[in-house]
Amino acid sequence: MTKIYRLLTEDDTSAFCHKVSLALSRGWELHGSPSMAFDAETGRMRCAQAVTKDIEADYSPDMKLGQQ
Repeated sequence: MTKIYRLLTEDDTSAFCHKVSLALSRGWELHGSPSMAFDAETGRMRCAQAVTKDIEADYSPDMKLGQQ
């Protein structure tokens, strides 16, 4: 069993919540608390949430994590 990791990021809109909800519906689990930071270049708040998932495959840097 291999544990894989993703960091989901998005502007602070409902799109971020939908991105995290989609990952959870595909078997990913929350890892830690979400983070928010102000992006001075764009003038927007950004959100981030780490997620992990156990898979039955060997890890490869070529794998598309979002498709696992």
